[in-house]
Amino acid sequence: MTSLHSLLGLPGVVVFFAGMISLVYYLLFRMLRRLNGYILIAVAMTLLTITSSMLHWLARPHIFSLLFMVVWYDLLDSYQYRGINRLCLFPFLMLLWVNLHGGFIIGFVLLGIYSVGNLWLSRFGAMEERETARCRWRYLLMITLFCLAASLVNPFGYNILLFPFSLVSNRYMMDNVMEFLSPNFHEIAVTPFRLLLLLTLGLWAFSRRRPTIIEVSLLLLFLNLSLYSVRYIPLFTLIAAPIVARVADRLLDENSCRFAAWLRRKDAGIAEIDGQARGFIWPIIITLIIVPYFLQSGASLGFDEKLKPVAAVEFMKREQIPGNMFNNDEFGDYIIYAAWPQYHVFVDGRLDMYGSDLMKEYNKVVKFDADWESVMKKYDMNWIIYDADSPLCRYLLIRNDWRLIYADKVADVFVRNIPLYGPLIRKYPAVKPVSSVPTPL
Repeated sequence: MTSLHSLLGLPGVVVFFAGMISLVYYLLFRMLRRLNGYILIAVAMTLLTITSSMLHWLARPHIFSLLFMVVWYDLLDSYQYRGINRLCLFPFLMLLWVNLHGGFIIGFVLLGIYSVGNLWLSRFGAMEERETARCRWRYLLMITLFCLAASLVNPFGYNILLFPFSLVSNRYMMDNVMEFLSPNFHEIAVTPFRLLLLLTLGLWAFSRRRPTIIEVSLLLLFLNLSLYSVRYIPLFTLIAAPIVARVADRLLDENSCRFAAWLRRKDAGIAEIDGQARGFIWPIIITLIIVPYFLQSGASLGFDEKLKPVAAVEFMKREQIPGNMFNNDEFGDYIIYAAWPQYHVFVDGRLDMYGSDLMKEYNKVVKFDADWESVMKKYDMNWIIYDADSPLCRYLLIRNDWRLIYADKVADVFVRNIPLYGPLIRKYPAVKPVSSVPTPL
């Protein structure tokens, strides 16, 4: 991400990731259009998927996994249901995927589901499809082995295959990192996801066709992941959309009521317009939906000084504070952007990348547990930048061995009361916290 920023600049990074997200959902829309004959269903499912996934749109490498997942899923689906075999692309895609994001493991999960599903069909499916399923299973197994070999071409070798499992099995990490927690269905942001769940259940309840073993496996596995952790909701929505679209398409075909007939007429009219536009209208519409939202709530072309420690970091750079810092994890992201390599953070917002041991130590200081100072001594950290009006800053204000040398409404900067920081303490002798916290006597 640092190299990408140096190449494109902050506005370029924002536009790049917004474009990546737009591409993901345009590819999903194209997949839905190929799966069923109704453009209204494809549009509705794409919009529902977009709104369900917005809660985890961030300018981070997991966007690459969403892109690879849609392509991977589309190729597998085309092979399974339309007999179009482009799976020879998988090893090359895996070579890229494994070097871009840890979500590459999703590719193996999808291969496993389709492989086991075809193995099941080769034994227990209809007699006329058993031989075809057996051939698909063998071919999928061979492709999986090639992908496994390709995944080993990375800086970490075979250890990269163990990382996703070690991460999800780390109970402390799963229970203390916000994006790994289960979704809170009382939040408005989760409402579209809840609607997608209800729609999935409702359509299957009215459908005369039983879901295939592959569809059931995909829905159950990714639904379980999405209920376990909010960060997996976009994965479920991408998986569920084509399956739900198939069911909706059949229900519309089978229904002869006036409303269904009206929908079919409207769909035919929109499809005619789409044909005249040669498909160019939908990528434009999707981009116009996603990019403004991303710029407004997911990222911006600048940093809000009411939320980020912009002024505090400028103070740090100007005063050239020596020694190792302890910082708020969310502040770490901005400090890396604005002050690296002059300053090196203790942690940043990617806590899962630091490991649970360091995360435990970070929480000891934040909560000023009994042995919090042992962590400070271990890493020789003698100054702190943390969010103003926090319990940690309130605690430091009443300590004689710490001195406040900078304060604004966002961040406070404390230094240890030792000779190293004597010049700074004398330069800023009477700094008061800019908050509602009463100044200690």
